[in-house]
Amino acid sequence: MSERLVVIGGDAAGMSAASQARRRRDVNDLVIDVFEMTQRVSYSACGEPYYVSGDVPRIDQLIARTPAQFAQQDITVHLGHEVIEIDIDDRIVIVRSDGETRNVPFDQLVYATGARPIRPPMEGIDLNGVFHVKTLDDAEAIRTAAEQAETAVVVGGGYIGLEMAEAFHVRGITTHLITSGAVVMNRSLDEDLGARITVGMRERGIQVYPGHRVKCLADHEGHVRGVEVGEAVLDADLVVLALGTRPISELAAEAGIRIGPTGAVQVNNRQQTSVEGIWAAGDCAEALHRLTGRPANVHLGTVANKQGRVAGINIGGEDATFPGILGTAITKVLDIEIARTGLTQQEAEEAGIDAVSATTESTTMAGYWPASTDMTLKVTAERGTGRLLGAQIVGGGTAGKRIDPLATGIWNNMDGLSFSMMDLSYAPPFSGTWDPVLVAARRAYEKAV
Repeated sequence: MSERLVVIGGDAAGMSAASQARRRRDVNDLVIDVFEMTQRVSYSACGEPYYVSGDVPRIDQLIARTPAQFAQQDITVHLGHEVIEIDIDDRIVIVRSDGETRNVPFDQLVYATGARPIRPPMEGIDLNGVFHVKTLDDAEAIRTAAEQAETAVVVGGGYIGLEMAEAFHVRGITTHLITSGAVVMNRSLDEDLGARITVGMRERGIQVYPGHRVKCLADHEGHVRGVEVGEAVLDADLVVLALGTRPISELAAEAGIRIGPTGAVQVNNRQQTSVEGIWAAGDCAEALHRLTGRPANVHLGTVANKQGRVAGINIGGEDATFPGILGTAITKVLDIEIARTGLTQQEAEEAGIDAVSATTESTTMAGYWPASTDMTLKVTAERGTGRLLGAQIVGGGTAGKRIDPLATGIWNNMDGLSFSMMDLSYAPPFSGTWDPVLVAARRAYEKAV
């Protein structure tokens, strides 16, 4: 008799788990049902700002696979179906669709509910013209509004905030970005690197207002018309709230599945939860940080796909483990590339690690090469040993992806000296004879020891 796998959530983690399980167990052995509360599955939320900007012309280009394609794998996707309860004793989920509910039994379950946008207690948050960024429906609504807008306000100075500010700016919309932090990217970078980005955005025509909280103001028809920032009022035809996301873990908690200290579902390295036969992956699940040894909850598509894959392989009867995270991430705003991995100086200190950091000013190519642009690298190392702990990069074109060799070194517990002698490629159109990542790692090592 076949088993039934129920997957709650049809995006990166959930569909990865379903696909990997199916590759290892056919439909006669494992029936797979995916319940997704929206009308789309398997799409790139990370691509949404670039649809708003027009860089991606059509919304369907952000969809990796459709329910019909999954059906060809004997994976049944139920759109517009919300799981409202998990009964771990009777092994059923209660599913609601079109106002009706039904019970669906399961033998194994993947909890992949993702995360939801943070909604602060802000006046005017429900006005027409105030948007969050999460689903493809959100992206379509924002792009429609942007086509008629002259001014836009983005609230939030993280990855999505910067990407949405870029999207409006390249459309020719007067763009303001407001952040509660002293600088943009203050939760991902040390303040000195965030300050460089803040200045760079202003120089390129995006107005940045750090250290502020906001209130949205309405016209007589209930549409946003402005944003109050301190004593000033900024005109706004549309407002995007990009204040981060929180894991959707309430359903799991109500079922008696253990929630970790981050507020996400606690899992082991096989993506198993505290309940036998129930797995969790993606934005709703914790992951072990390889440097601190503590649980973390990072909302990255890379992590979601890998965790989902691990869960699916294990459900399929093989053995896989998720090795943890460094929090490696990259973005850009206009021609400023931004990347980070591991721990910042501040994060290392908060984790109780004795660390030092060295900042290196360099260029993306040989200094004399016409297309070369400036870049700043900040590398953090453990005091006494020189072991690499983290890196941050801000610079022009090609700067950002230089975070990857640094992430590789940190992943493999290299010290800055041994890393600095790695055999990397060189030609003037690509770098100086000493690649900036090698120089930056060596300087951090020398400062640490």
